[in-house]
Order: sequence, then structure tokens, then C-alpha cells
Amino acid sequence: MERVTQRWDMLVIQNQVILFPLRLQVKKEKQKKAVRGNIPDLDFYIGDEAIDNSQVYGISYPIRQGLIDDWTQMEKIWQHCIFKYLRSEPEDHYFLLTEPPLNPPENREFTAEVMFETFNVPGLYIAVQAVLALAASWTSKQVTQKTLTGTVIDSGDGVTHVIPVAEGYVIGSSIKHIPLAGRTISQFIQQLHRERGENIPAAQQLDIAKRIKELYSYVCPDLVREFTKYDTERDQWFKTYTGVNDVTKQEFIVDVGYERFLGPEIFFNPEIFSSDFLTPLPEVVDTCVQSCPIDTRRGLYKNIVLSGGSTMFKDFGRRLQRDVKKFVKIRQKKNQNS
Repeated sequence: MERVTQRWDMLVIQNQVILFPLRLQVKKEKQKKAVRGNIPDLDFYIGDEAIDNSQVYGISYPIRQGLIDDWTQMEKIWQHCIFKYLRSEPEDHYFLLTEPPLNPPENREFTAEVMFETFNVPGLYIAVQAVLALAASWTSKQVTQKTLTGTVIDSGDGVTHVIPVAEGYVIGSSIKHIPLAGRTISQFIQQLHRERGENIPAAQQLDIAKRIKELYSYVCPDLVREFTKYDTERDQWFKTYTGVNDVTKQEFIVDVGYERFLGPEIFFNPEIFSSDFLTPLPEVVDTCVQSCPIDTRRGLYKNIVLSGGSTMFKDFGRRLQRDVKKFVKIRQKKNQNS
């Protein structure tokens, strides 16, 4: 019924392609502790350096739920990307930036103000992420027809959006928002570790949960069968993760079991973690398409594009395709009976 493709988030300048992590962290509020090792005494760190020095600095997130929350820190991140990674003069290049769906006009205006007045860029284009994701999907071998009509599921670290696009134009009234994403999965895995009594340093629990999610997690086709498989063949499916305590430098071992498939399962059965949001992702996708004009629905079902790091779990696209088909067939039977 539909084709599910996937893309990587990347930043391109001339012939350089640089992959950036979707999650950027900035250190602030320096604590009264000595700086470890030979690290210079800076006011802030960005990205992986922030994680490495989390014992000395407090970590903050300038992007919340897909929207910029702290403009001062975001400006530092842009400066870091332009001068450290791209190693270019902003005055000599036109810039393409992306924005999340339903981005307030005030945010767009402030972004342009920072780019023009702080970095003195000669030109700026702010594009919707979903349209660029559809264009990026053309590089996939699964794509036989290049089109800008499709449904984009954009799931990063903080938020998940389902965005219908028709001929390059976003159908804004049908965009759906899901408060479940990568950070939610990490928190769920962290909760499972606490309930099981794993010996993990408190300051490293969320980071260890994130690493286990990225290394071992996958999407299963059936929860009951997966539990049975793990109970009968523990040696084959249970894994171990070895970490190092940042303070004592001693190694610790974490057993990795049911969280391998329970983490991503919150997209398809959110009730196992949250009581506030109970609608599974496939149902949200079906509702999103059905709320669009009837003449665009066939193209939206036919081309479903996965975008963002939280859609990269093994068999995520296959499970989503199966469940969306199931919702469509149920609705078709109801229409026929009526």
C-alpha cells in the first residue's frame, strides 16, 4: 500500500557532507568544582564535550519539543557549527536552515535577525523539514517516482510530528503532534533499570540508557512472542553492557533484556509508559491522512517517509507499515458494512 523510506539528517556545504547529532547540549552554570584533567577552563561546552564534562558543568537543552527555548545558547551552537565544523566565513555563503512544523512566526523572524545581524549572511532560506525530507528520500533505491507528495514522520530527541505534504506544500491543519520521542525512550529504559535495581551511578543513568537504546534496541512484531522468546532463550537474547564510573573509574555491568524491544514499543503501545498520551503512532498517521483533502489521500498513503534518529530502529518501518494497513482495512470493512 505504501512505501516507507528513511533519511539521515546532514548539513552540506559545497562538496562537504557533515553529519550532526540531533541532540545538542550546552553546558552552563559552572559549579564550584575543580576542572578534571587538562581541560581548559571555559564558560561552556557544546555537544559531546558537554557530556564528557557533565560532572563539572550543568547540562541544558536549548531546543525543547522541537522549538528553540534559549536563543543565546542557540546562537553559540550556530557559531560552533559554522566556524568549527564548516570552517567557513558566513559572509561568503548563502544559508539554508530548517524549521519544525507549526513554528511560530516570531521564531522565524528572530532566526533571520540573528543570521543577518550577527553572522552577516548575504542570503537565508528557511525551509520546512518535511519537504526537505521528501526530497532527500529521492536518493533511496526504493523510490521509483520523485514526488513532493507524501506523509513525513519526523521523530527526533524531543518530539514526533506527522506531517502531510501535497505537491511541496504542507497541509498545516492536518499536522499531528506526539509527545513521544527518543528522550522518552531513554527515560523509559532508565525507569526499567531503576525498577530492576541495576548498579548504575545516578549521574550516568540517563546517558547509559541512551547508549543501550542506540546499541541494542529494535522494534518487535509481537510483544507476547518476544517475551516468550526471551524467557525460553535467555542466553541468546539477553546482552550485557559494560560501563565505567566517571568518578571512581571502576567498571560496572548492566544486564540488557526486555528493554531492547520495550523501549521503541512506546510508539505502538504508549500506555506501557505514559498515561497522558495513549494513541499509537500508526493510528495517528491514519487520522492525519484522513483529515486531509480526499484527492490527496492516495498519494499520502503511498509515500510515507521516516525522518529523524528515533525512526532508525530495526524493523520500525516494517511494523509501521503493517499497523497502518491494519487500520485502513478496519475502516474499509466498516464502510462496506454500513
